[in-house]
Formats: sequence, structure tokens, C-alpha cells
Amino acid sequence: MARIYQTRDWHDQHSPSIEEFELLALEAYAHLPEEFRKLTGEVVIQIAEFPTEDIMDDLSLETPFDLLGLFEGRGIAERWNPATGEGPNRVTLYRRAILDYWAENEETLGSIVNHVLIHEIGHHFGLSDDDMEKIEASVE
Repeated sequence: MARIYQTRDWHDQHSPSIEEFELLALEAYAHLPEEFRKLTGEVVIQIAEFPTEDIMDDLSLETPFDLLGLFEGRGIAERWNPATGEGPNRVTLYRRAILDYWAENEETLGSIVNHVLIHEIGHHFGLSDDDMEKIEASVE
């Protein structure tokens, strides 16, 4: 039976490029509560296809799809004694792993990116899962 899908044209759709994914992540970060964003200082949000081999080894990952995001930097308790040559806090989102997760679950891409950002930042700063759920609920 032939059907014409008239709601959305999927023929020309692509998964978001790294550049589009970065814009999505920056927009998601901008919509997080200001008090939460203050925890990070001048955070850099970057996108990579997959974690590096060093990160995979350090975290004992079996596949590069096992990690959706990573926070690298110093928490509030560590900021009082900055190290020489230290860069800003950084969150890396792994595009291919997030897209794979998105394809396998019934969540929007935006909600997954929000979740990863909140959890990478929140765990690093010692927030409980309940605290992070409240933050997620406030941006949905």
C-alpha cells in the first residue's frame, strides 16, 4: 500500500552536523537556570564525534558509544587554589553517542542534550540526582 507522508519532508533531512550540534548545546546551556550556570565559571562547551583513546582508557570504556558527555575542570571546592596554566572548565558532548542514544529512545534530541549537560556539570559539583531532576524540570 502506497502512502504519502505529508507532515514533514524527511527526504532531505540529515542528522545535525558538529556545528549545528554545538549551536544546540550552547542554546540548551543558555536556557539552564542562572544559579546552575554560575557553578561552572567560564565553561567551554565543545562537541566531538567520540572520546579520545586516552579518555576511553582512563574511564575503561568498552566502546566510544558508552560516553555521552564529559566534564573536565575544577569544582567549586578546588577553585580556591588554581593550578598554573590551567584552562577553563570544559564540557564535551559526544555527538555520535548522543545521536545513537536518541535513535534508540523516545526522547527529543534537545532533552537529551539538556540531560547530559545538567548531569555532567551537576555530578562534578556534587549535586544529587534529585537536585538535577529539579533543574531538568525547570527547563522543560
